[in-house]
This record gives sequence, structure tokens and C-alpha cells, in this order.
Amino acid sequence: MPTARLNRLLEAANQIILGKDHEIRLALACVIARGHLLIEDVPGVGKTTLAHTLAQLMGLQFQRIQFTSDLLPADIIGVSIFDRDTSSFRFHPGPVFAQLVLADEINRASPKTQSALLEAMGERQVTADGNTFDLPEPFFVIATQNPAHQVGTFPLPESQLDRFLLRIRLGYPDPLAERALLMGEDRRSLLERHTPALEPDDLIALQHAARSVHVAERLIDYVQALLSATRHDAELSAGLSPRAGLGLLSVARAWALMQGRDHVLPEDVQGLFPHLAGHRLHLAGDGRPVTGATLTRLLHAVALP
Repeated sequence: MPTARLNRLLEAANQIILGKDHEIRLALACVIARGHLLIEDVPGVGKTTLAHTLAQLMGLQFQRIQFTSDLLPADIIGVSIFDRDTSSFRFHPGPVFAQLVLADEINRASPKTQSALLEAMGERQVTADGNTFDLPEPFFVIATQNPAHQVGTFPLPESQLDRFLLRIRLGYPDPLAERALLMGEDRRSLLERHTPALEPDDLIALQHAARSVHVAERLIDYVQALLSATRHDAELSAGLSPRAGLGLLSVARAWALMQGRDHVLPEDVQGLFPHLAGHRLHLAGDGRPVTGATLTRLLHAVALP
């Protein structure tokens, strides 16, 4: 069950990111489920601050990669440099060798550079010059991106979108939260005063505990029915992959654990489904991302167990 430290983490995060308790919980559930998180929104609403906050409060080694149009894959994974003393090449790890990696404005880099994260996100290792290097544990990527209609952005490849367990949008703060933000202390100064509420070993223990949360067979039937509904919907270009189904169960287990339960409820799956499916599903024909109305229709089309 969630510890007092986990509750302290949520309390501290809500002091820094005002009025976004649900989004913070979604991000934390994604971490506990060993997934990766995509945050999509307009500039200036706190995407980068959320990533900094999670890293600080979980005591994770943190690296930020600012994605730009001239960023190269070697700038992410590292490069081999000839060492005169040993007359051999020595690999110098790039910023991806951290426990929490912030890929800031990921859709401003070219697809080739974006794909450099694929192996790291999927296999938790990177390959360079024929050698394989393991990444630290825990390993978590938070990517932020601006809306696709903004100038200078490159749509993420479908193969990379599927690597992100959840996508969230922060949105503008409500009037009360925004007023508190305007009248309050600088968020960076406030964050610097917070000590970690979790240690990396605590996070790993939570990840292991989430795997033991029970999922009833009828609920697995429900998840399968949701997957099938997306694959047979005429409005969609393609349905959800088996990886998405596994991810939905993993994050539902994490969500249940955070709620103090040892079992998953159908409401957990329903609440998480739009955040898991929204960036994976596209409309047939023009390839536009699905709308919230389409996701709601898919949920209503499948009977609860």
C-alpha cells in the first residue's frame, strides 16, 4: 500500500504545481507502472516544472535534453572518442544515462533524432558502436511537446508514440490557482527547498508492489474487449496494440495501489483509458488524433464486467 512518504510526495508536488492534483497523480502512476510520460500543451503551463518536481521529490538523478532541429542522436546517447593513451575508442555516455530524463520539446527535433530514444525507452539500454550499455534503475522518460500546429514541430513517429504509456495535458490553471501562482514565490526557489520524499529504492519497491495488485479475470476480459473495439472501429486507422493493453493493466495496478487498494476496479481502467489511448489512436483518412468524444464513444460501446 502507498506509504506516508508517497502521500508526502503528492502533498509537496501540489504545493509547487498548483491546481493539478489529478495530473500529478497520473504522472506518478505512470512512474510506478514503469512507463514513460508524454506531456502535451502550449508553452508556459508547467510541463517542465512538473518533470523537475518529480525528479527532485523522488531523489532521482536528472538530465534535461533540450530538443532542437539541429540535435543529433549522438547528443542523446553519447559518442565514442579515441583515447591516445590506450589507443582505443572510449564511449562517453550521453544525457540519456540518468534515472529521469526530460526530453523537452521533443517534437522540435527531427524524426531521426526522436527515434534515438526508442531503444532506451523500450529496452532500458542503448547500443553504440556494437556495444550495449544498460541504463540506470529506475529509468523514466518525460517528454514534453507543443501542439503540432505550432511552427517548427515534427510529429512523433507512431512507433515512438506507442512507447509512451500515458499522455496528459496540464491546461491553464483555474482562477484561484493562477492567483496563488501570481502572488506566490518563484516555483524554482520553492522546489529547491524541498527534500526528496522518496528514495530511488522506495520507488523500486512501489513498482514491485504494483505488480502484485490483483486484476480479476472478468476485468481482463473487459480490457480485451476495449482493445478489440478499437481494432474494429471504422473511424480509426488502426487499433491499440498488445503493448497498449499490457500498459493499461500496469497503470491500472499502479493507480489502485496509490488509492490504497490491492485490486483493480473497472473505474480505474475507464479513467485511465483516455490518457493511454488518446495519443495512440488516429482517425482513418486524414490521420488526425482522435478526439475525446471518440474515446468516450469507445468506452460506452463496451459493457462493464
